[in-house]
Amino acid sequence: MPLGLNFKQVTFSAVTAGFVAVLVGYTSSAAIIFQAAQAAGASLLQIGGWLTMLGLGMGITSIGLSLYYRTPVVTAWSTPGAALLVTSLPGTSINEAIGVFVFAAGLMLLCGVTGLFARLMDHIPQALSSAMLAGILLSFGLSAFTALESNFVLTGAMCLAYLLAKRLCPRYAVLLALTAGLAVAALRGEIVLADQALRFVVPEWVMPHFTLSSLIGIGIPFFVVTMASQNAPGIATLRAHGYAVPVSPLISWTALTALVLAPLGGFSVCIAAITAAICMGEDIHPDAKKRYFAAVAAGVFYVLAGVFGGSIGMLFTALPQAVVHTIAGLALLGTIAGSVYRALENEHQRDAAMITFLVTASGVTLLGIGSAFWGLVGGVIAHLVLSNRRRIGR
Repeated sequence: MPLGLNFKQVTFSAVTAGFVAVLVGYTSSAAIIFQAAQAAGASLLQIGGWLTMLGLGMGITSIGLSLYYRTPVVTAWSTPGAALLVTSLPGTSINEAIGVFVFAAGLMLLCGVTGLFARLMDHIPQALSSAMLAGILLSFGLSAFTALESNFVLTGAMCLAYLLAKRLCPRYAVLLALTAGLAVAALRGEIVLADQALRFVVPEWVMPHFTLSSLIGIGIPFFVVTMASQNAPGIATLRAHGYAVPVSPLISWTALTALVLAPLGGFSVCIAAITAAICMGEDIHPDAKKRYFAAVAAGVFYVLAGVFGGSIGMLFTALPQAVVHTIAGLALLGTIAGSVYRALENEHQRDAAMITFLVTASGVTLLGIGSAFWGLVGGVIAHLVLSNRRRIGR
C-alpha cells in the first residue's frame, strides 16, 4: 500500500482527536506504569527512560501502521498488563523484570507470525481470563477508596469530580478527576516539585535475566492478560468500526517493537481499544477512509510525550500517593466492572471463574510463582472438572 500523508486533508478535528486520545491514555494509566516500574525496582531516571521508550514506541507504530494501512491504528501500552506487574514484580530484580518483558514479547511475536493468536485464545475461556484480570485489578479499585482514610479531602474531591463528570461528560471523567486532585493538592501545598531542570532522559539498557519462576509466575499471566485484555479488544474495536485490517501483521509489528524496546523499559506495545475509538468517530471526518489522520496525529503526540518522559516521571514523584492511587483506581473502574461481568455472564463457567478470581485476588505464592498463574490454573482445572460433570449428568 502506498505510504505518505496529504497534509492538506488533515483537519483540526483529527488533530484534536489525536491529542485527546494520548491525553486520555496518559492520564488514565500513566500512574499505573509508574507503579509498575517502581515495583520492578527502577530508579527515577530509569522510570523516565521507560516512559520515553513507551512514548516513542507507541508513536512510531501508530504513525507507521496508520499510514501503511490507511486505517486509524492506534497503539498503546498494556494497562491490564501493567496492573499485573504492580502486584507481581515486588521482590523481583529489575533484570528479571526485563526478562519477563522479553519473554512475553517473544510469545506475542510467535503468535503473530504463526497466526496462532485466535486459536490460542480459544483454549482459554473468556470467563477465566476476565476473572483473572478482575482479580489482578481488585487491589487498584480498593485503593481508590482506602486512600480516603489517609487523605479524605483530596481523595473525596477526586471521587466527587469523577462522579459528576461521569454524568455530564463521561469521556473526560478521569482527566477531570485528576485535575481536581491536582488542584486540591496544590492548594494544600502537597505537591513537592524537585529542584531539577526538565530534560530528555536517555533510556538505560538493562540486561535481561531469565528465571523459571518469574517466566511462569509473571511472564505467562502477563502474556495472557495482554493478549486477551488489550490486543483482542483492540482488534475488536477496529472491526466494529468497519476496518478489516489483517490481524497477524498488527500483532507481529507491535510485538517486535516491544521485543526490541524491552531491555530499555518498553514493556509492551499493543493495539489500543479505548483511545483508538476516540480516533474513529464520525466527527473526525465523514469519510471513514480518512479518519486515519487522527491516529497519525496521536502518534505525533505520543512521540512528543516520549521526549518528555523524564518530566512525566518527575511529576508522579512530586504528587501525593493518594493522587496516584486514586486516579489509578478510578481509571480502572470500567475495566473491573467489564471483567466481572464477562467472568460471571456464563452461568456454566461461573464457579470456575470465581475460583480464578479469588485465587488471583488472594495474592498467594506457591513454589515461588505468583497468584495470577495459580488463579488461571485453578480455574482451568475447575472448568474441566465441572464441564465433565455436566456431560456425565446428561
